[in-house]
Amino acid sequence: MELAIYNIKGEVTDKKVNLDDSIFGVEPNEHVIWLDVKQYLANQRQGTHKTKERSEIAGSTRKLIRQKGSGGARRGDINSPVLVGGGRVFGPKPRDYSFKLNKKVKALARKSALSLKAKNNGIIVVEDLAFDAPKTKQIVALTKNLQLADKKLLFVLPGQNKNVYLSARNLGKVKVITASEINTYAIMDCASLVMTESSLAVIDNLFNAKGE
Repeated sequence: MELAIYNIKGEVTDKKVNLDDSIFGVEPNEHVIWLDVKQYLANQRQGTHKTKERSEIAGSTRKLIRQKGSGGARRGDINSPVLVGGGRVFGPKPRDYSFKLNKKVKALARKSALSLKAKNNGIIVVEDLAFDAPKTKQIVALTKNLQLADKKLLFVLPGQNKNVYLSARNLGKVKVITASEINTYAIMDCASLVMTESSLAVIDNLFNAKGE
């Protein structure tokens, strides 16, 4: 697939770029996309939830009423789960929600997500960004020039760029990552993928170097 390259003014330049079909032109596999997104979200969970069971409640162990003859349910001490303030039955305990996913499955998921974006015209290629200082209005102007001001955007850079990152940090609908950090969740979570010219080469090397 061939795409035009835009400048920071939102104008189409004379340069064009060919997207690698082995990365941006595969048949999307929605199931592996779901698996990769599920793993990403699971890894974000702290898993520190905890409720106290009956044996962990501080209270008397005296039996409150007799076993039979009261007309009500049988009841033990004040820590009983049937009483207000008692322990909780089968409550949550600290646990690890992360799970394993094969590297080839994750690679296919990222390729599928990129291919979906390319198929739906959700990839915009711009010239390399070079900001002299952090200026939020520069990112805002760029999104307006590309007619993407009201959309959720993911900027993909070839490497760390502090000025660009700080310029977009205060914008709720704009996220900046490097090409090596690209993941399925970030791709699917944005409306449009804004990639710099150099970041495409990094992505090509990232997938091809590992034989993915």
